[in-house]
Amino acid sequence: MLKKITYRFCIIYGILFVISQILSSCLSFKMSQKEIDTSFKNFSQKPQQHQIEVGEQVINYAEIGQDSLPVAFFVHGSPGSWSAFIDFMKDTLLLKKVKIVSVDRAGFGDSDLGNGEKSLTKQAAYLKPIVQKYKKMGKKIILVGHSLGGPLICQMAMDYPELIDNLIVVAGSIAPELEPHEKWFRVPMEFTPISILVPASFRASNREILYLKPCLEKMLPRWQNIRQPVIVLQGEKDMLVDPKNADFAKKMLVNSQKLEIIMIPKENHFIPWSKPNMIKEAIGRSL
Repeated sequence: MLKKITYRFCIIYGILFVISQILSSCLSFKMSQKEIDTSFKNFSQKPQQHQIEVGEQVINYAEIGQDSLPVAFFVHGSPGSWSAFIDFMKDTLLLKKVKIVSVDRAGFGDSDLGNGEKSLTKQAAYLKPIVQKYKKMGKKIILVGHSLGGPLICQMAMDYPELIDNLIVVAGSIAPELEPHEKWFRVPMEFTPISILVPASFRASNREILYLKPCLEKMLPRWQNIRQPVIVLQGEKDMLVDPKNADFAKKMLVNSQKLEIIMIPKENHFIPWSKPNMIKEAIGRSL
């Protein structure tokens, strides 16, 4: 009887494993090269992807636009990929103002999918060489971070202030006290065999969200070091990131050269897709 139960369990586990691998492919949150080519079929230029190695981590990123322009550097949320911002890359008017760079953060897209990085400090270090590349060319660097990308670009401004000129935080989860207490399901996804059944992008997302609060707590004494101009865009009806994160930004960014906080009535968490013009206008003001 026990052998029969064990056999059935192995069969079920195997089936779930196969399903999880299929889901990992379907839910990678990245566009295929064919989809990208089709999307840019009628455009004179399309994004060019590159990969760099930072220690043992491979980071994939895409760029489009003229080398002579300032750089708008997009950092996605959790989960996500560089192609989350592909519609910005198709905006010919925006591309007259800035070169656009968008990254696959560690664990997402083509940056070692599934192996998320729990430390914001390390994530910032992974992105540093890319930002440094454009800064060495004398370019103005505007960081645009959505959701978990918000605290990451703030971490970058704290760690590498000489590389960053402006910050645009979009629905950023930056206040540690506002992080939800949902470890009851995140801990098993991180530390038990269940993790192998979780689609890769969600596995990476689970890891970084699980450890986000302590990372934000470590940042608390350093907010006063951010002197760059900052624009915060926050939806008043955001169900994923507490809108009070905007109040936290106002409280902590006391030394920003210019702080602009924009609360968007009736707006949810997905500002880059529902209100892209607000981000484009913020980039314009940052120039």
